[in-house]
Amino acid sequence: MLMRKFFDFIWETVKIVVVALVIVVPIRYFLFQPFFVKGQSMEPNFETGDYLIIDEISYRFREPARGEVVVFKYPKNPSQNYIKRIIGLPGETVEVNEGKVIIYQDDKAYVLDETQYLPYLTSISGLAGKTRMVLGEDEYFVLGDNRPVSFDSRRWGVLPGKLIVGRVALRVWPFAVFAASPVNQ
Repeated sequence: MLMRKFFDFIWETVKIVVVALVIVVPIRYFLFQPFFVKGQSMEPNFETGDYLIIDEISYRFREPARGEVVVFKYPKNPSQNYIKRIIGLPGETVEVNEGKVIIYQDDKAYVLDETQYLPYLTSISGLAGKTRMVLGEDEYFVLGDNRPVSFDSRRWGVLPGKLIVGRVALRVWPFAVFAASPVNQ
């Protein structure tokens, strides 16, 4: 009788573990992924040690939008993940000229107003110099929020869309700032 109860306990435990794996594994590998921020390139919005949840499914149904924060595989070394903000979209020309981001789209040019997600940004916030890139199909131009220290499209070029892992959906840690990402609302 005691042996039977022991095997019933083991069987129930195995069923719970299998059901949990069947639920958790697809969610982890196909829908959402955890990500730890490392480095200063996204300060003050995201800081080293922040624990984020990345939405991997949205971009299967729609294209990334300007202003969204994405996690992607670094084009020069896909084993590394980076986090940056999308600035330029496919088919546009992006120019960074002495502190201003200029977008050329459909034969029109406009200075990008980033104050909705970077209210502290000024024209002297680390965008000195001049960069101009023409984005092809499925290519994006990304910048870090902390422009003076960010290693981004200004240095290594365009981001192919196929390398985007997903967008930041939720900040889980630290608990003091636990919230849906303010930049993706």
